[in-house]
Amino acid sequence: MLYATTSAAEKRAAFRERLGSGELLQVPGAFNPLSARLIEEKGFDGVYISGAVLAADLGLPDIGLTTLSEVAGRSTQIARMTNLPALVDADTGFGEPMNVARTVQELEDAGVAGLHIEDQVNPKRCGHLDGKQVVDADTAVKRIRAAADARRDPNLLIMARTDIRGVDGMDAAIDRAKRLVDAGADAVFPEAMRDLGEFEAMCESLDVPVLANMTEFGKSELFTAQQLQDAGIRIVIYPVTLLRSAMGAAERTLDLIAAEGTQASAVADMQTRARLYELLDYSGYNAFDSGIFNFTVPGR
Repeated sequence: MLYATTSAAEKRAAFRERLGSGELLQVPGAFNPLSARLIEEKGFDGVYISGAVLAADLGLPDIGLTTLSEVAGRSTQIARMTNLPALVDADTGFGEPMNVARTVQELEDAGVAGLHIEDQVNPKRCGHLDGKQVVDADTAVKRIRAAADARRDPNLLIMARTDIRGVDGMDAAIDRAKRLVDAGADAVFPEAMRDLGEFEAMCESLDVPVLANMTEFGKSELFTAQQLQDAGIRIVIYPVTLLRSAMGAAERTLDLIAAEGTQASAVADMQTRARLYELLDYSGYNAFDSGIFNFTVPGR
């Protein structure tokens, strides 16, 4: 009922412990707090808060238009709704190293278990689009060093994302990742890897957990969890999957209403009222006030 019973500090400590176990953690993207609750109920290992999803939810493209306050606000809403650890996309840190430091502390206060800072220039773009630009190594290192120095909870995971693979190739990506780890990154997110061999090479080159981004319609093939674990990956995210699924269903239903004048034939594919109330734990609120839940939930 209401929010998570597990504290942010407990989530961070548990996330660190799970990462150290060597198992693969599957982390779908939550596009709102309710979907975060669903991710937890389905038994996943964490929730991901995608910058691309947050921008799309605001009707904006993923080109660095969202602000720190918007990201922190949405992170708070999602992180507090689930006992799972939340990993958030902090883009380029919203400015220079001091801004990066503030970003880390704002997101730490939001209750996330980890965040990643990338090495693109501003304005940034989706990591699976062509024409990206990355900052020089010194600037990238300063961002990660500022992030690591700014955290107050040592269990807050600072992850470095590098987009340099699509600009200068795989050797440059490995070199950049090593430098970011030396700067204080606890994990690495190499964006837009082309095949399992590249993931394997990255994992073999680093002594920290490596994340794989399994976004649809991107540069990477959609590998299975077993394939990724065998390659050495420790975290896999599905950042936009739930939003795309939901919006695809919404578009089909709107087309159907426009064509048929009613949503009747789409009802069978909808989440029922009973299931929504179950996910919301509607009956649990009765412990506070019997006047809130004083009716019978219909069976559909």
